[in-house]
Amino acid sequence: MKLSPGERSILAYFPSSGRARRAVEELKAAGYTAVSLDRVSRFGVEEDAEIDYPLAGMGQTVSGLTLYSTGAAGGDFRVLRAADPSASGYGAVGYGTAGGHAFLVTVVTGEEGVERAVEILKRHGATV
Repeated sequence: MKLSPGERSILAYFPSSGRARRAVEELKAAGYTAVSLDRVSRFGVEEDAEIDYPLAGMGQTVSGLTLYSTGAAGGDFRVLRAADPSASGYGAVGYGTAGGHAFLVTVVTGEEGVERAVEILKRHGATV
């Protein structure tokens, strides 16, 4: 993304999707329009409501619920993803993605909106 003159981008990382979503909602209510929420993953992210929904997706994939990956890239990768400590929990002490902050909120605003946006993000637990 190329910023226009006078625009700034703010990258904020969150430990949970709930906190990130609440921050996004407050930012939008405060008038920020260029706000996005993404998940950072070493495997890439494939969101599929049918697979990632716990009740409907039972038995279809182990990695869908924990790693947000349905395995569309190929069946061989699903085995490795399912063996990842974040899927099994085995040996997961101190293990995580993006320093334990796998949810990224990006805000694009003018110089005048930076301070207020950072205040909102930090109030919801972001590392900015």
